[in-house]
Amino acid sequence: MGIQDMIEGKRQWWAHVARVKALPRDYQIVYKEMQKYFFKVGPVELGDGSLLSGVVDFFEEGVLAGKGVLELIGTDVAAFCDELVKDSRTYADIYQDSINGKSDTAEN
Repeated sequence: MGIQDMIEGKRQWWAHVARVKALPRDYQIVYKEMQKYFFKVGPVELGDGSLLSGVVDFFEEGVLAGKGVLELIGTDVAAFCDELVKDSRTYADIYQDSINGKSDTAEN
């Protein structure tokens, strides 16, 4: 990864953060809780940014529709997050495979 890639990645992250900050306060709170949860669970696709960007897209649509955040996701944030990543590999899965002698990579 070159310096230009790092700069572009940072630029994209700050644009993402600006989108989150533009959401209503209740959406921001739930987003931050979801972000913490995903960082703990460790779905592999979290690194490419599509998961969190998809959440912001979904939230922006909810705001435009005039819905509260809990109307969109329900009252159990963890259950909603689990449903989003239920078919995703996690870093814990990759680690478990490595100690079990499997040779799967993060892309599989």
